[in-house]
Amino acid sequence: MNFTFEPAAGLRDVTLRDGLQLTGKLLPTERKVETVRELLRLGVPEIELGSMARADLVPPMANTLEVVQALSPEELQKCWIWVATPGHVAKAAAAGARNFQYCLSASESHNQANIGRSTEASLAALPQAVRYAQEAGGRIQLCIATSFTCPFEGIVPEERVLAIANDPRTGGTCDIVICDTLGQAVPAQVSGLIRRVRDESPERRIVYHGHDTWGLGVANTLAAISAGASAVDGALGGLGGCPFAPGASGNTATEDILFATRPDWLTPETFAGLVNVSEKLLAELGEPNRSKAAQGSRSKAEAFDWVIASDTVPACEGSL
Repeated sequence: MNFTFEPAAGLRDVTLRDGLQLTGKLLPTERKVETVRELLRLGVPEIELGSMARADLVPPMANTLEVVQALSPEELQKCWIWVATPGHVAKAAAAGARNFQYCLSASESHNQANIGRSTEASLAALPQAVRYAQEAGGRIQLCIATSFTCPFEGIVPEERVLAIANDPRTGGTCDIVICDTLGQAVPAQVSGLIRRVRDESPERRIVYHGHDTWGLGVANTLAAISAGASAVDGALGGLGGCPFAPGASGNTATEDILFATRPDWLTPETFAGLVNVSEKLLAELGEPNRSKAAQGSRSKAEAFDWVIASDTVPACEGSL
């Protein structure tokens, strides 16, 4: 019997930024660098390595610039860093970063809670951030948080997201990231908004960032891909959440997205390696593994190629 899978989109693993935000633990720089290199070696196309958020507010991000400085220019070409101001871009660029994700919220209340300023102020500062990124020879994304719902305001109108996407001050951004920050959207909402962004705003790569709070993370991701998203975000083991968004839980699991989409680079062996990387990291952090695919890979149904045989050492064991 032949099976048809959703068209594969590029996967960006956001474990080291969105994934770590709610853990409360600062993972050592060396361990973060090792994780970046393990993921790249296994074939993950893009990684979000950290954030320029204030360390007193988001302690797990305190050593982000040290991680940037430890990576090679070639590795940094595949890595993104979360920024919210032109100053963030300048500091990150000075450390060696070249790919920047400039984030603001569609809802005013969340932008104030998350970034400490109005959405309008964030938009007004974006052109300068774009200039700094371009002067560094880099790229910058427009990331719109709370694109579907806000923890303080409820449903966010699609027209609000489209107004931001079409604001002339967003010119120069290479991608647009549409975020289901709270994981409260359903597939019809996701496909509808992604399709409108594709059809009614400037041509850019569309990235979908989803959370699995209500159990629809994979379904929403597949809906986004079908509607035109060419890249999607996930975190190992479903780790993550926003510290400034009450009700937000973990990201859609990287393992679940990859198992569902089966990109060309993913094999049962590389999948086993990813599961191993995930399990080791989650154990260090004292966090549960929320990935259903990872749990399935440890089942006893060993006739299925994607199950990790009990006598098999995962591909990344002993690496680095």
